[in-house]
Amino acid sequence: MIKNEHGGDTFDREIMYDFSANLNPLGMPESVKNALRKSISEWEKYPDPFCRSLVKKLSKHENFAYENIVCGNGAADLIFRLVQAVKPKKAVVCAPSFSEYSKALTQNDCEISTYYLSEKNNFAPDENILEMLDENVMMLILCTPNNPTGQTIDGELLRRICEKCKANDIVFLCDECFIDFTENAAHAEQFMNPNVVVLKAFTKIYAMAGLRLGYALFGDEKLAEKVRKNGQFWSVSAPAQTAGEAALDEKIYLEKTLELVKTEREFLTQKLQNFGFKVYPSEANFILFYTKLPLDEMLLKEKILIRNCANFSGLMDGFFRIAVRSHEENSAFVSAIERCLNG
Repeated sequence: MIKNEHGGDTFDREIMYDFSANLNPLGMPESVKNALRKSISEWEKYPDPFCRSLVKKLSKHENFAYENIVCGNGAADLIFRLVQAVKPKKAVVCAPSFSEYSKALTQNDCEISTYYLSEKNNFAPDENILEMLDENVMMLILCTPNNPTGQTIDGELLRRICEKCKANDIVFLCDECFIDFTENAAHAEQFMNPNVVVLKAFTKIYAMAGLRLGYALFGDEKLAEKVRKNGQFWSVSAPAQTAGEAALDEKIYLEKTLELVKTEREFLTQKLQNFGFKVYPSEANFILFYTKLPLDEMLLKEKILIRNCANFSGLMDGFFRIAVRSHEENSAFVSAIERCLNG
């Protein structure tokens, strides 16, 4: 049987609530759904391979140079395309973190040095990572807020990382796919230089996982062009481009998202702590926690799916990640745990 290494694998089982995939609990905006319905007649045509209309809108949205923006078939597509374009001989990644970074590097015969996040520090990155960024490193990949820990990179540390990568000519890919769920996190774009690449996606914040749409902001126009020419030609579908343009008009939706996620994250954190679980601080729309119970197996009997994090490098059995969902869903999740604990 093919095994899924990520969350959201609900296809061969009966699931009522999916807490394994970290998507916006508000669901896809109605404006996006309406735009997709109206654009169906355009789907028989080839999509724009350069996403020109979408990139133009992204340029205004991000206040960033048009030529330095590249769209892809989700953020993961851009990770692989960037690694293939740079072809680093040595790279640094942190653990635990998103496994596709190491997968992309390994497939390109890259030597990987791992910066292990300390559980004693709640898995927050610290200045020790700077010591790993010497002249032999060609690429650094970090995620803020990090998946699965939910921790962001301190602004001063992020500035120093960007500067050291420039000094040692290291391409720094900063994955910010979850940063729109945070309120005061530092953005790598604040410290942009020719060695910095900022990765973003519509997947999480707009609940568009099935449409596959991501984009990257490049400090170096030449590297942007190299990545743009890498990979398949029509990487972003017409529906995805349409959805992306519509999503960028959303403002109130994002405000409601921040309010909901903050409130419900606090609710879930308190409930998990009341159960006696070790809960780690998070600034994202998901929570990492630890328990000796086989909670994922117990909750499957309740038709609830959570993310077992044992396959994350740097973690072990007992670590789980749950998405922050609506209050109704979160309450059902809490009630299910109570039933599991009470037999």
